[in-house]
Amino acid sequence: MASDDDYKPSTGRFARLAKLASLSARLSTDVGSRVVKRFANKSGEDGSVSLLGHGAAEKLVATLGDLKGLAMKIGQGISMDPDLLTPEIRAVVAKLQNQAPPMPWATVKEVLTEGLGRPPDEAYASFEETPIASASLGQVHRAVLKDGTVVAVKVQYPDIARAIHADLDNLGLMVSVLATTSRMTHGKDYFREVQAGLLEELDYQVEAERSRRFAKAVTAFPDLKVPRVFDELTSERVLTLEFFKGETLKEFIGRIDTHTNDEKFRISRLLTRATWGPFLCTGVVHADPHPGNFMLLEDGSLGVLDFGAIKQMSDPWTFANRKLFSAVLGGPAYDPISDSVKAGMVFEDPEAARPFVATVLEIACRSVKDDVFDFTQAGVSRDMRNHFLKNALSLGSIKPPKEAVQFFRCVGGMSQNLENVGARGNFRQVFAELDETSKQHGLPLTASW
Repeated sequence: MASDDDYKPSTGRFARLAKLASLSARLSTDVGSRVVKRFANKSGEDGSVSLLGHGAAEKLVATLGDLKGLAMKIGQGISMDPDLLTPEIRAVVAKLQNQAPPMPWATVKEVLTEGLGRPPDEAYASFEETPIASASLGQVHRAVLKDGTVVAVKVQYPDIARAIHADLDNLGLMVSVLATTSRMTHGKDYFREVQAGLLEELDYQVEAERSRRFAKAVTAFPDLKVPRVFDELTSERVLTLEFFKGETLKEFIGRIDTHTNDEKFRISRLLTRATWGPFLCTGVVHADPHPGNFMLLEDGSLGVLDFGAIKQMSDPWTFANRKLFSAVLGGPAYDPISDSVKAGMVFEDPEAARPFVATVLEIACRSVKDDVFDFTQAGVSRDMRNHFLKNALSLGSIKPPKEAVQFFRCVGGMSQNLENVGARGNFRQVFAELDETSKQHGLPLTASW
């Protein structure tokens, strides 16, 4: 029989590492055999072979769901990849996006009482004991305020901070070893960027402030909605937000075959605006774009959720990307090297790096170049991964600024979402609209741009 403590993640560094090692051993045989099948083209009717079978996927979900924290976030990333997993297996792994083992009500009540200074029956008119979602750092409950307003309340797992620190200690050791052996010492800088971001996600008051920043960043986009924060019912481990009613992008993708292309394109346009709009106008990115964090609202707009991983990019990085946008759409030319240097990139040998950077931009900008683009045939995630793997030995001579980690997490996740939705249409026009909006409402470019 399951106990009330089953939701608790292991918090010891070595205990968590041992669980991951056990999972790795369990998955290795399954993945190995499927890699052979993939290269031998012994595939199903759709021509694809998932790198995980159903049993292995269930084991992955069970283990990472129990561990929560950083381990679960990595699983969420895996669940989005359209090239590694077939739709059926992705649906299994997608449980990690909002279906982790939940806390028992007694623990939820304890966290609420401590965080708000009063029990939930005094803070709220009503509070549903069963969570509507549970994920890597906490779970979400529906509640009603004294004035009748329906809200969503995020409640953090009590031991999750210790679990995150344990994961970061283990990951930090691996990064240090890899950075030393590969001579890519700047890998430590990127790790510190990720580390700082994850630790900040543990403070829901920081998330509340970031949600307000994101709401300000999307003011030029009325079809994007950000939930209101109720500060009087928010603390370090409790976050009370306006409740959004609708279908998550995860649910939409789960029944993707029932949607028309027009509907897929409408959703894809909204996703593109939610990713690029706030960035091009204000330099703000949402660096945790898994499908559980977007909601298709009843009025046709797109609700954006979960603001722990909001990142304010620097002006040079933002301006360089705005110039790239305009160049692809027919504006002034963009130089892959000199303009990248302005954005903070460092090249040991700029001219030698030019072909590599040019290919990165070619892959990334495919959907902007043609009037009609089909994301079912895009291969953006696959081709970008293969390009990096093919040039792995030379990557040590190219150093993006550390802020680029969160930017690539943002746009890479968007690309995966768009491939999973699989719409065909005029995405060039979508980007042209964004370019025009950024010129009207965005930060003014400095003279050097």
